[in-house]
Amino acid sequence: MGLIKKKRCKHCRRLFIPDYRNRNRQTYCRNTECRKASKAASQEKWLNKPENKHYFRGPEHVQRVQEWRRRHPGYWRQRSKKAVALQDPLTAQPTENKEDNHGLQTSALQDLLTAQPPVMIGLISNFIGSALQDDIADTLLRMQQSGQDILSCNPQKRGGNDDCKIPDFTPTGA
Repeated sequence: MGLIKKKRCKHCRRLFIPDYRNRNRQTYCRNTECRKASKAASQEKWLNKPENKHYFRGPEHVQRVQEWRRRHPGYWRQRSKKAVALQDPLTAQPTENKEDNHGLQTSALQDLLTAQPPVMIGLISNFIGSALQDDIADTLLRMQQSGQDILSCNPQKRGGNDDCKIPDFTPTGA
């Protein structure tokens, strides 16, 4: 593995580490002003080529643009629409288990995952740091058991074996 070679930005003259995929051609750093200067320089370089001198001028180019506009009616109007924020209300989840869920542990892994809302699957995936279905299913089962323990736990006294336990949601295995 070679040394990381720094370059001097053509605009701000500061040293920077170029992106590894483009290290031979990158001459400007990632600073916003330097990126603008890079864009201006590349546009000027393109316009200074003889074949591009009159690219945007002349009757054939007017015709080209008019044909494109006819093929793409309303292109600029579509771009100006603002995105509407998601306003769907969240549905409340029931706090009581009214059905026997002991059969869930023996059901197929795919059935367990498809029974959950996608938001819950995504939340658990980010929570445990894994997108593997086995890991998500194991965590789902542990969370479900912990929730049932919390909802059915009515300790008569503090401490000892009768007190509610804090669940451990760390993934097991490699």
